[in-house]
Amino acid sequence: MPKSLVILVLAWCVPASAWGPEGHSLVARLAEAQLTAAARARVAEILGPDTTLASIASWADQVRRSRPETGPWHYIDVPIGRPHVDMARDCPKGDCVIGKIEDFEKVLGDPATNPERRREALMFIVHFVGDMHQPLHCADNQDKGGNNVKTEFFGKPMNLHSVWDGGLLGRMGEEDKILAEFSRDMTPKLEKKWAKGTVIDWADESHQAARKTVYGKLPRVAEGAPEPIADAYEHEADPLIRKQIEKAGIRLAHVLNAMLL
Repeated sequence: MPKSLVILVLAWCVPASAWGPEGHSLVARLAEAQLTAAARARVAEILGPDTTLASIASWADQVRRSRPETGPWHYIDVPIGRPHVDMARDCPKGDCVIGKIEDFEKVLGDPATNPERRREALMFIVHFVGDMHQPLHCADNQDKGGNNVKTEFFGKPMNLHSVWDGGLLGRMGEEDKILAEFSRDMTPKLEKKWAKGTVIDWADESHQAARKTVYGKLPRVAEGAPEPIADAYEHEADPLIRKQIEKAGIRLAHVLNAMLL
């Protein structure tokens, strides 16, 4: 089978993780630029002096196969028909992205935590704050986070989750170019505004984005037919992706600055 065809088949049927490596790297790089001197020093102490947040931002995805119990930690299933997160309904055992961010914050902030567990907690937090800003990781439409929704993404077969993980972002350009553009948006006023709220508040925002844009702007097609994703949908989606990644970077920096004193 030609390599290009293999890629298309995989994009159609393989479950994806929130944002691709590029998206997670962007979140981490935006956050790293906003760390206080104290937090930056603590990150270097925990990860090692030559290890960046971006270099470990996708670690939690890389260990999912060997540690299957971590799979549910990447998302929270909030029914698309419900307006807000309800932890009792959506995460009764704390085994979701919100519960795990809170758990790992406690581990990271505990002075008795051994270095290995502290490093792992930091790596999970970096990844999960990014995860929860991908709208399909805070929405449940009985379609496995969009993995079961087939689309024709500019003429190529791809599931809806993959479209939002990396398909749309990949059309925006090279990572360094995107980073420069996104960084220009990061004003002190915006940083202060977006750093407010709780993890649940941030998940609520992602859920609303899934309702309004991810699903709300899909073209209407016959049942079972692939959703055509092209210019009109991209025009609605791109500003949201940009905002969600920028918010994730600001909020990750806020979390780390508050914890790594």
